[in-house]
Amino acid sequence: MVGDEFQVGKAKVCLVQGDITEMDTDTIVNAANPALTEGGGVSGTIHRKGGPKILGECKCIRATEWPDGLPTGKAVITSGGNLKARYVIHTVGPVWHGGTHGEPELLAEAYHNSLKLVVSKGLKTIAFPSISTGAYRYPIEKASRIALTTVKEFLEKEDKLDKVVFVLFTEHDLGIYKEAAKEIL
Repeated sequence: MVGDEFQVGKAKVCLVQGDITEMDTDTIVNAANPALTEGGGVSGTIHRKGGPKILGECKCIRATEWPDGLPTGKAVITSGGNLKARYVIHTVGPVWHGGTHGEPELLAEAYHNSLKLVVSKGLKTIAFPSISTGAYRYPIEKASRIALTTVKEFLEKEDKLDKVVFVLFTEHDLGIYKEAAKEIL
C-alpha cells in the first residue's frame, strides 16, 4: 500500500489505496447501515472477513442501545473479530440527497464521533474508508474535503492519536483525496 503522508499536530495522516480489512491499525471504521447488519460494499467485506463475532456484537448493541437503528452520524465500537484491527467502529454516514438536507454536517459528525470513540478507548491508530461515497452516493470530491477537514480540526485539538489512515479502494478515489489533502492538510 503506497500513499501520501501528512503531519497534523502529533499525528500522521496517511492516504493509501487498498483494502481496509487488511489494515493493521488499532481500529478500522465500518461505513455501516443503521441496522448494523452486513450490508454491501465496505460493510459486507468487514463482516465477511471479520467473522460472526462482529455481527453478534452489533446485534447486542442494537438490542440494548439502539433498538430503532443507529442514527446517522453516531458511532459504536465492537471487537475486530478475525481482522488484523483489534476493533471496528461502526458509523452511519448520510445518504446523499443533493446536499441540502444536512448531509455535510452529518458526514462530519460520523468522522468526529468515530475519532472521539477511538480516543475514549485509549487507542492510537484508526483507518477510515470514504464514508457515504459508495451506496449512499455522496460525491467523493465533497466527501473527501469534509473527511479531511474534520480529521484535521480534531487532531489540532486532540493529541492522543498517532495515526489516521484513509484507505481508498480505487486509484481514482485516492487521487481525489490526494488533491484535497494538498489544499487542506
